[in-house]
Amino acid sequence: MMVEISPSTSTDADTDDKNLRFLNSQPVASVTSDGSDKPRDQKTLRRLAQNREAARKSRLRKKAYVQQLESSRMKLTQLEQELQRARQQGIFISSSGDQSQSKTGNGALTFDVEYARWLEEHNRRITELRGAVSSHAGDGELRIIVDGILAHYDDIFRIKGDAAKADVFHILSGMWKTPAERCFLWLGGFRSSELLKLLTNQLEPLTEQQLLAINNLQESSQQAEDALSQGMEALQQSLAETLAGSLGPSGSSGNVANYMGQMAMAMGKLGTLEGFIRQADNLRQQTLQQMHRILTTRQSARALLAISDYFSRLRALSSLWLARPRE
Repeated sequence: MMVEISPSTSTDADTDDKNLRFLNSQPVASVTSDGSDKPRDQKTLRRLAQNREAARKSRLRKKAYVQQLESSRMKLTQLEQELQRARQQGIFISSSGDQSQSKTGNGALTFDVEYARWLEEHNRRITELRGAVSSHAGDGELRIIVDGILAHYDDIFRIKGDAAKADVFHILSGMWKTPAERCFLWLGGFRSSELLKLLTNQLEPLTEQQLLAINNLQESSQQAEDALSQGMEALQQSLAETLAGSLGPSGSSGNVANYMGQMAMAMGKLGTLEGFIRQADNLRQQTLQQMHRILTTRQSARALLAISDYFSRLRALSSLWLARPRE
């Protein structure tokens, strides 16, 4: 038997709301041609529920997509700001992706000038040391000159550290060196272990204790160099994988967001390059200091002269190579 519900005549608004909620909570019914109510088919109800769920998921996907676009826009704005700051410092990037340098305000150019001045002063100090050794100066006079040269080496490591913060690729590539020097370059400088090998034959005679200490220093330097080289290789592999992860069909908004995210990760990994340069220079600096402690003052003087002569010959070799006849 059907139950007929008549409209409420009460003036109480709360009563009307309760009636409305009651009606909305009842199962939806359809009216047949003969006037009787019949519950909807379960298949129809299930389809309606699926449609509502699909609409809800569509709204969530749209919301996530909008948030992703906003995040990508913020990252792009940040990169544009960093690029603008780089331009203000005198570093300009062409449309082909090649980096060109301005004549003022550029960290690489500033370092090149400072390095040229450092090298000129270094050569002057080496000439002074050579004269003192040739004239058989006393240990006191030699010690002052040797200490001055070692302190001068500290200056170039400090200058390189500052330059790496401005342009780590310039220091890492060794473009401030001559071509022959770059051939033997390792993380922006010389290998301490290789230099110690060269010095062993130049400093004879050495006592057994000195020879043992030099060999131990060489081994520890080699181990530290191997660790840094492995870390550098791991960084390069990780960087390559990160960049490859952003490859895909161009033009899609999803790929743009992925590209921006991958590039941000790559930028973060590149920041560790400065640390590798700093650690390599610390190793070189410590090697020179340890060598000075192992050797006598006169032996240290001869070692510094040998190091200077070796790099001078590399620079001379570069000049001869560049001036060679070309057919």
